[in-house]
Amino acid sequence: MPNAVLLFVIWMAWFVGNTENTSEICRGRRCVGADNRPCGGGHCRGAEGFAIRHFTRSAQVGAAPHTVRSDYRVSPQNRHAVSYTIIPPQHGKADSPRENPRTITAEVYNPGCKTTGCHSRDPLKPNNATKACKGIGCKLPFIVRPMPKPNSCASGDCQSGAGFVVRNPTVVHMQDRAEQALDELPEFGHVGSERGESPFGIQLRCDVKPGSNELPSEDALVLQLRLGQGQEKLAEALKEQQLQIGQLQGQLMEQQREIMEQQRQMFDLMEQVKAQYSLLLDGVRHVPFQGGTRGDPEARPESLGPQEESRFQEVYTMHKVDMEASVMEEGRPLQTCGSCGDDEYCDYRGNWPRCEKCTVCPPGFFLVSQCSFSADRICQDRDECLEIPNLCREHDQCLNMPGGFRCSSMSVKDAATGLCGPGYFYNLELQECQACSECDSQPTASPCSALSDTLCAGPSGAQMSLSWSGDVTPPRGVGFSNMQLPLQGADDSSLASATADGWLVLHQHGLVWVDNNLALRHGCQSFVQMCLQLNASEAAGSAASVRDLSGVRLEQREGGPLQSASMSGAFVADPGDALALVLRSASHRCDAEGEPVRLQGGLVSAFSLLWLSHDTGAVAMAAQAVASSQFYTNYRPAFRMSFVSDPYIVGLTHDGRSVRFAERGTVKFVLQQALYSMGQACVSEGFHLLAYVDRSGNSSELARVFKPGAHYRDMSISLSVVTTVDIGDSISFEILAPVQCTVRYFGDDSGISVLSLVWVPSSVSSAVSAAVSRTGLPTGAVRNKALLFRQTSTLVPQLGLAGTRGRHPFRNFVFRAAGVASLALDLRLIHSCGTIKLALLEQVGPQGARPTTIARQVGGQMPEGSEWASMGLRVSFSVRNGTEVFVTVDCVHGRLNQISHEAGSGISILWTAA
Repeated sequence: MPNAVLLFVIWMAWFVGNTENTSEICRGRRCVGADNRPCGGGHCRGAEGFAIRHFTRSAQVGAAPHTVRSDYRVSPQNRHAVSYTIIPPQHGKADSPRENPRTITAEVYNPGCKTTGCHSRDPLKPNNATKACKGIGCKLPFIVRPMPKPNSCASGDCQSGAGFVVRNPTVVHMQDRAEQALDELPEFGHVGSERGESPFGIQLRCDVKPGSNELPSEDALVLQLRLGQGQEKLAEALKEQQLQIGQLQGQLMEQQREIMEQQRQMFDLMEQVKAQYSLLLDGVRHVPFQGGTRGDPEARPESLGPQEESRFQEVYTMHKVDMEASVMEEGRPLQTCGSCGDDEYCDYRGNWPRCEKCTVCPPGFFLVSQCSFSADRICQDRDECLEIPNLCREHDQCLNMPGGFRCSSMSVKDAATGLCGPGYFYNLELQECQACSECDSQPTASPCSALSDTLCAGPSGAQMSLSWSGDVTPPRGVGFSNMQLPLQGADDSSLASATADGWLVLHQHGLVWVDNNLALRHGCQSFVQMCLQLNASEAAGSAASVRDLSGVRLEQREGGPLQSASMSGAFVADPGDALALVLRSASHRCDAEGEPVRLQGGLVSAFSLLWLSHDTGAVAMAAQAVASSQFYTNYRPAFRMSFVSDPYIVGLTHDGRSVRFAERGTVKFVLQQALYSMGQACVSEGFHLLAYVDRSGNSSELARVFKPGAHYRDMSISLSVVTTVDIGDSISFEILAPVQCTVRYFGDDSGISVLSLVWVPSSVSSAVSAAVSRTGLPTGAVRNKALLFRQTSTLVPQLGLAGTRGRHPFRNFVFRAAGVASLALDLRLIHSCGTIKLALLEQVGPQGARPTTIARQVGGQMPEGSEWASMGLRVSFSVRNGTEVFVTVDCVHGRLNQISHEAGSGISILWTAA
């Protein structure tokens, strides 16, 4: 392979030279004459004149292992020859160049060489070569490399290098062509002279390793050029950013210097204030008073003049101002709280000392140290598991809890037998035994039992809750445009009394929940609206204001059947506030256009109140529903706050669609939504109003109520529920309407679409919810039949549904503590009764005694075209320990076909301590 390459190179050089010159110079010994005449015969082409005579190989140490030398026979007068070496490039393992083991040395005649050092020059650089290549363009292939400008030669003899004159341009041109031909061949390469090798070399395929000597493509070189330009731009952008950062750092240092200067000025002002305060105190100590002491600002003289009296008050007040946080000098003793009460101590943990109440050890803790002037009382939890042996029997594990203990396998049934022991009760919420509370200076309302804690009465026997009930008398006369319904009740009540003009005046501060049941007939066009108005008492010299608390609409029906409705609301009451019931009509000619409005008699406790003292910590809230400008089917109402007595405990969420709670307690709420429905599907299928409770991100249905719709009519739907809430819980609502029913929902300031709510702490309240039981449902000709229920809420010690051991299982609700109860009942039923009645009765006396009626509501026939009807009852009343109540249904002139037990029928009761 090397011999073939060498022959090919020599042939290329010879071929190029012959094409350029028509004649050649004879170099062999057969050429006659010394003037180097052109030779034209076969002598110039003989084997002896231009052939390789012999090849020699040398294996000497330090030399190339393989050396092939070709000697050209030349004439004696032309013995100077130029030798060149063809060196294939070799690389080591570290890609470092090394000496090529194979070298080919040849001598080429150069007529211009006259000295002995001709062989040391670079014979392959032509006379007309350009300057040394510089820049990134030198990496391009020889074909696409820009052509250099040839050197101009003024005379015939051009000198290249020191002492090297080209006499015959033909020979040099042949060498240029040979080098150019070798560069254009991809198999050969060019080894630079910087490695100490010959500038003209040939790479043999057998000596080239893959990936070691490949030249990059033109696209890659162009990409490298663009990357280089991008790096330059990036460097310029980084320099600009560094300049900007330097400027920002300078501005920041300027701002820091300004802040330090302001702080220094503030410190100077504080020093001045401290100095003035010291001078003022010294002056107060040296002020002489007649009849008083000297230097004691606390000692006030008995008799002072007007000027001296005012000056003394000013100085004494300034002396009392607490300024130790900012002007107290170092070394001066700390100021104290002065004088604190017997059950208070001086707390130094804040910015300044202040008097705080001493901690009272809770039940289940014992006293470690008493409360002193400068330290609070220290209490420690009692470890019942260590103090009481065999507390949870031998096979149960006892776990000490704060204020009590827990047995691993104790159930509610075991706790009811008194397993917790004396002085302890079973907490149903925590599911552990807790120590009973003690009433220190208060009377005991309810003693501690196996399942309930001690209930203490209010201070000095003050009432925590009260109730009031009365009736609504039918109006007299025919005027109806804005008719007030007179209220009648007990005039000697300490909570409220009715006036001669029909107003109900309140006598105490507190929170009030109002319930009203009404049944009437009307032929007014569109609807009749029942409103609850509050006439607030005068405050701060302003005139009394009348506003609507709540309102419901009774739609127009063909034939004017008897309709029933219930209305509720909550507000904060002051002594002198008055309540009134008002009937309004959409048309001022209601009596002239249809049948006059007639109220149904026979209702019991149609109007009732639940009053809660501020000492209970209860919270009242009212929110107005936002009107919707579009028609919806399923609708989630949004609210805007009207008032709230404590926004920390109760408030609206960010979107206004839910009510959130920050503390655990019992909640009683009512939502009354006015709407306008269009379509026969509204009448046949009706509407469902649902309440949801969201606990820890999980939403579940709390309760629902049903209401038959109307076609092209205004109407209202209402839901009242009692439930318990925990920290972070929220309540939201949704109205479900039929698909082919078009509905528009209203919201304004008249109270027709309002959410009213009362929150009561768990310590003084409890709640029970139950659904209608599917067993024992009354059907057919029903006359005063009792309803059975199944309890859906957790067990509470204050009240609950009677079980199998009770006197009337699953019928009576039994109260185990005295207080006030507020009840809400809703039924979804199918009937053909001319009149249907719901009654709440109280079981008094022994078995077989006749119960007394607490409240009664009356309804009429079902709306024509509807499949289901609805009816409700709401009332508040007082209870005693052992009171039992139940609900009955009475159907007159017809039959009761079905009562829903799945959804839309249920009862909820709120109990508050008296």
